[in-house]
Amino acid sequence: MSSEKIRVGEGSSSSSGAITIAPPHNHHHQPSPAPRLSRYESQKHRDWNTFGQYLKNQRPPVPLPQCNYNNVLDFLRYLDQFGKTKVHLHGCLFFGQPEPPGPCMCPLRQAWGSLDALIGRLRAAYEENGGLQETNPFASGAIRVYLREVRDSQAKARGIPYKKKKKKRSNLQIKVSNNSDGAISATFQLQSS
Repeated sequence: MSSEKIRVGEGSSSSSGAITIAPPHNHHHQPSPAPRLSRYESQKHRDWNTFGQYLKNQRPPVPLPQCNYNNVLDFLRYLDQFGKTKVHLHGCLFFGQPEPPGPCMCPLRQAWGSLDALIGRLRAAYEENGGLQETNPFASGAIRVYLREVRDSQAKARGIPYKKKKKKRSNLQIKVSNNSDGAISATFQLQSS
C-alpha cells in the first residue's frame, strides 16, 4: 500500500485551503489513465467511426479521401431507418397536425435537429482527422440544402412551423450625473430586448 503526503494550505496566501498531493517515492511509475472525453467528444468519435464503417461497407468500399457530399447524403438517408420521429406523408389524415389523435402508417425518420448536430460533429471530426477545410464534404452547400429541406418538410408534416430563434440584443445605458458636492457618479443599466 502506498502512502501519500497531503499538505493543506502550506505556503499559500489564499484562504481556499488548497490541497497538494505528492506521489509516493518509488521508481515504478504507473501510466496515468487517459483523460475522460466529454460527452460531445465521445459522441463525435462514435459518429466518425460509424461513418467510416458505412464507407467501408459500400460496394465497392469508398476510401475516406475520395468521399464527397453524395456519400454524406446517402449516409443521412441510410440513418432514417433508425429514426424515431414520425413524419406524416402528404396523403396521411394527420398531415400537418401537431398532435395526431391516433396511429398511422407513416414512416419514422431521423429528426432534423439530430441530423444537424450529427453533421456538425462530423464536420469537426473530418478536419481533426487530417481532412482539409476546403474539401470537407460535411460543409458542402448540398448538405445545408438537404438539411433545410428536411427541416421544412418535417415542420409541415407535423404542423409546427419552424421559427429561427432571434438573438437577444443588449443595450448598455450609462447615465452620468453631478452631485451637489461636485462628485460625478455613473449609473449603468443593461437592457435586453
